[in-house]
Amino acid sequence: MTTMMERPRAVDGWTVADLEDFPDDGLRYELVDGTLLVSPSPRPIHQEALLELAVLLRAAATPSMKVYIAPLDWQPNDTTSLEPDVLVLRRDHVGERRITAPLTLAVEVLSPSTRRYDAVLKTSVYAEHGVESYWLVDPVEPSILAYELKDGAYVEVGRATGGQSLTLEKPFEVTVTPKSLVSG
Repeated sequence: MTTMMERPRAVDGWTVADLEDFPDDGLRYELVDGTLLVSPSPRPIHQEALLELAVLLRAAATPSMKVYIAPLDWQPNDTTSLEPDVLVLRRDHVGERRITAPLTLAVEVLSPSTRRYDAVLKTSVYAEHGVESYWLVDPVEPSILAYELKDGAYVEVGRATGGQSLTLEKPFEVTVTPKSLVSG
């Protein structure tokens, strides 16, 4: 195994327990089937969209649901740990230390360094582990693409760009207007 000083972009054999010893250095450390993935901290436009969306979701959430933002690890097994930008789950699925239950909604706000990873790899990992809904939000070209899990695969349930509004029913009814997530 590679030492921490080398900071690999991808190395196999890591576990969730290994992540506890990683430094708090502003980088995002995630695992997919034991492969360590490292990405830089997000840009201001990413954080702006993330915060606005989290506020919107929290206001719309039913009492049985909880809304969290990164950094918070979702760890469905001992070799996978992802940090969705926004996590929504049933209140009774919130653990004291870790989130291990399937998420009701995972949202990724796209960044240049993670766009392909979020749109391809994370999509398959979330589907494999039963995440009910998955949204991709682009803050640069304001847009949202929403999926729901049907028979183990994601099916598009809505999309909107710019000033268009999209009303989604799951995990609870909420209307998202992509342009309103970022200041122009």
